[in-house]
Amino acid sequence: MIDWPNVTASGYQELDLNSEELQKSKCVLGFIPVIYYSVLLCVGVPVNILTAVALSRLASRTKKALYYYLLAVTGSDILSQLFIIFVGFLLETAVFHRDVPALLLHSISAAEFAANHASIWSTVPLTVDRYVALCHPLLHRQISYPARARKIIAVVLMLSLASGVPFFWWSDMWRNSHPPTALDTVLIWTHVTIIYFLPCSIFLVLNSLIIRTLRARQALQRCQEDCGLKSAPPQRLGKTTAMLLAITSVFSVLWAPRTVVVIYHLYVSSVHRDWRIHLAYDLSNMLAMLNTAVNFFLYCFVSKPFRDAVRDVVLLRGGPLYPRRALPQHQAPTNASMSSLYSGKNKRWQRESTPLSPRRARKPS
Repeated sequence: MIDWPNVTASGYQELDLNSEELQKSKCVLGFIPVIYYSVLLCVGVPVNILTAVALSRLASRTKKALYYYLLAVTGSDILSQLFIIFVGFLLETAVFHRDVPALLLHSISAAEFAANHASIWSTVPLTVDRYVALCHPLLHRQISYPARARKIIAVVLMLSLASGVPFFWWSDMWRNSHPPTALDTVLIWTHVTIIYFLPCSIFLVLNSLIIRTLRARQALQRCQEDCGLKSAPPQRLGKTTAMLLAITSVFSVLWAPRTVVVIYHLYVSSVHRDWRIHLAYDLSNMLAMLNTAVNFFLYCFVSKPFRDAVRDVVLLRGGPLYPRRALPQHQAPTNASMSSLYSGKNKRWQRESTPLSPRRARKPS
């Protein structure tokens, strides 16, 4: 990021620069990160709000736990965009370069990490739910329902908030000139484990089991067809599973460069001193934050119900969130007969209450 001078501190206003300032790496990208994050924020927040409204409608109509998990992922992405992009990158670059209390900066850092952890770990219950649904369908019918999904989401958010507290002591890689301390080493390894290694391991194991189960079922069906036995319709990769694989794959690809750069900064060369590591760190952060705005397009590409819900939201239509339940067939004739009876009484009352015209009121002579 751009290193703005501290305009309220007097030590940096002198013309004689010390050796540390001369060795400090420069931001090669200039104002490009500021423009990029501004565009990402202006596009990502409205898109995620639209996603949240569409998913809330689908969750209310279908009562499926899947949409509650996707709604949690979207809400966490909104928090990440507000805390990390708006406050962390834009405000700290444009405003917080001034001499503000360190307590405020460290508190914002803890909030950024908590939002980041919530955004990533909200995908883990979704992956577990899809694994149980495909590999253990009978168990999934018993344990997967909206009330339990809301409880799981609440637990994940509370744990994410608690996991952000240790990063109150996170050091700024752009501005700290000293080598990483023992505390920095512990925090960096904790960070990369929480945000990348542990969730990616869970995604890799569960997605592999899902694909293996689907292939085994397809092989069993082909074997039954070869033996002339009647088998169930062929089971293919569903759209929900394809959506899950797309979400986890995009996350793994976009967050991998940042993980590598952070570890490289810890053991090889510092972001503060090497302009190449500075450039790599800026680009990797830009790629990682892109993950908060791409899920909407993945949902639209894979899911037709989601596209229909988005179309209804954009066109301000779609009726109530809770649609009316269809009446039983034995009640339909009764309601129809009541409607026709009321209509007949209404017409009879109108004829009796309407005054007769002079021609009809004239008595026969």
